Amino acid sequence: MERDQAILKLKLLEGADLRPLADNHSVTVWLNGKLNKGWCGHVLERYLELPINSSQSPNFGSWELKLVSLKKDGAGLLVVKETMAITMIDPVNVLQKSFEESHLLAKLRKAVVCARLYESGEEICTRLLKVATFDLGNSEIYNQVKADYDLVRGAIAESGFGALTGKMGVLVQPRTKGPGHGSTSRAFYARKEFVRRILGIPVIGEVSIPRNQPGK
Repeated sequence: MERDQAILKLKLLEGADLRPLADNHSVTVWLNGKLNKGWCGHVLERYLELPINSSQSPNFGSWELKLVSLKKDGAGLLVVKETMAITMIDPVNVLQKSFEESHLLAKLRKAVVCARLYESGEEICTRLLKVATFDLGNSEIYNQVKADYDLVRGAIAESGFGALTGKMGVLVQPRTKGPGHGSTSRAFYARKEFVRRILGIPVIGEVSIPRNQPGK
């Protein structure tokens, strides 16, 4: 399925509860008391009639599916719950490639970002709120992501791969990725603010999405 086709079909699900769809598509949510953390993504893959991809970032050739969680804060306002992994950092490749040639930009061009509403750890229900893509026409965001990439690139060149820290970057940060606290691998992550902008969520305080209405 091509990216544009997938986007159109996914948008038909905006506002729908994904939990019943898990049962309809035989996707396991809980097994022996353990949560299948990737169940929402698996539901979307089954809905699109695509094979379930076991990787954290399912890749379908011409596009890539990303799923992020949103939640309501104490005032009932919609906020981004977590950062979003974009792509692993290969220091050799980063040093060789400008932002325009980078894996980071290539991944962002391919990404289809689906946002679901996290209700509780029981995962009794969760609505698909929005389907979005990275807006390459927004020069402010584009230039900041480029600046974040160049910051990482400069740090690797000057101080080495080990100098990268999650404190770097305004919209995109380099963070450890992998099992255990001793992981030495790094990946580019979209900070919550970047995810918010990709999804077009208003700044906190501008608008509240009623609990019983699908987010648009």
